Amino acid sequence: MTGMDAGIEHVLAAPAELEHSWWKRAAGGRDVLFVSLPLVISSLSWTVMTFVDRVFLKWESGEAMAAAFSASTLWFALLCLPLGVCMYCATFVSQYYGNQQPHRIGPVVWQGAWLSLMFSPLLMLAIPLAPALFALARHAPEVTALEIRYFQILCWGIPPILLAQALSSFYSGRGRTRIVMGVDAGVAVLNLVLDYLWIFGKGGFPAMGIDGAGWATVAALWVKALIYGLLVLQRQHRRDFFSHRILVEPPLLRRLLYYGAPSGFQLLIDVLGFTVFIMLVGRLGAVEAEASSMSFSISTLAFMPIWGFAQGVSILVGQHLGENRDDLSARATWTTLHIALAYMTFISLLYLLLPELFLAPFFGTLASDGNEVWNLSIQLLRFVAAYNLLDATLMIFASAIKGAGDTPFVLKISLLMATAMVTASWLVVEKLHLGIYGCWWLITLWVWALGIIFLLRFLQGKWRAMRVIEQPSEAVAAHG
Repeated sequence: MTGMDAGIEHVLAAPAELEHSWWKRAAGGRDVLFVSLPLVISSLSWTVMTFVDRVFLKWESGEAMAAAFSASTLWFALLCLPLGVCMYCATFVSQYYGNQQPHRIGPVVWQGAWLSLMFSPLLMLAIPLAPALFALARHAPEVTALEIRYFQILCWGIPPILLAQALSSFYSGRGRTRIVMGVDAGVAVLNLVLDYLWIFGKGGFPAMGIDGAGWATVAALWVKALIYGLLVLQRQHRRDFFSHRILVEPPLLRRLLYYGAPSGFQLLIDVLGFTVFIMLVGRLGAVEAEASSMSFSISTLAFMPIWGFAQGVSILVGQHLGENRDDLSARATWTTLHIALAYMTFISLLYLLLPELFLAPFFGTLASDGNEVWNLSIQLLRFVAAYNLLDATLMIFASAIKGAGDTPFVLKISLLMATAMVTASWLVVEKLHLGIYGCWWLITLWVWALGIIFLLRFLQGKWRAMRVIEQPSEAVAAHG
């Protein structure tokens, strides 16, 4: 009996009283945390790494921290389309796993890997374009120079981050998220060590400041891709999941693109809208740019754990839909939302009551109530607290319907809302001159609107009948 057979038998044979237990029932608290908690820890490891990286750069200079934030945001925007497709491999893996088609898992993972290699050379063409791209932001010359250098270095990490994302879906899609946690946490520690050595010139490394931070990230990403490649090609996986079938399969590649491309475009549009917002805020002044960069960096401590839960709910929805149990998919979604809202409530209270807890590492001995950046950051963290609960709501429900295959709807909403965000940000900064608080009220209202929209789409229920995989008879015919 396979692990999936045992899981299905457990669901069907579960005592009636367990169905009333939030913790023990199928798709209840225990099941959600088993899949999602390692992904949360994995996300937190990346968050802690990024947070400490920003702290190190703040010690170097406020300009370096602000430049790294804006440059990495643009770099991530560049990655979003292929990254979203590679991430969507996990939805295919989860539905194949739930539908008991293990022989399709290895091939679909490699389709994602091939896509990552196809996209990488195109994306790296942005390296010579960096000066023109950052000139559009009209930031201070010293900040622009740092942004360009950091962005160009990060671009050498494009191939490994895409490869690692595609290959990691082999484990995350099957719910083997503890392996993902272990790899990501280990690589995050490596990155932090390299950050310290390369930024400040310790242990024989040259002191390279923001350049050192960029090369530390690139080196860690290549190690991560290598680790996942070796893990996927283990003998047991070649036997059970056909992970040795690395050749391009055009029908499967097209299917992955059909469902994954809207997910990638949605991620691209959302991040581009946010990137334009960051660039426009940078025009308001050095204090506003630095405080916003700091506040958004701190907000990742709230956002990224929920991102882990969102990945988990997408996997659980996919697995249960593969079993044709949409009722369990819905239950897993609501259970995940309960946990996410509890976490967001806790950290939002900390932002309101103890903001200095998060700000102090950036300032060290310079922390002071008279510091302009310090005071403004405290005010901006109140905005973060105001939108956190709706941010969790939109992430959980958007991921749930994407796990079913409802990516075209997500894309349409993201296109509409990102366009609204970009237009409104330009008006607030350039025409209405509402300043930093006007900008942050705008992003708060934007998050609230998205949270409500995705909640209503989930309640509508169209996702229940959706599947991204072919049925076993189709798979056999295509394979044959």
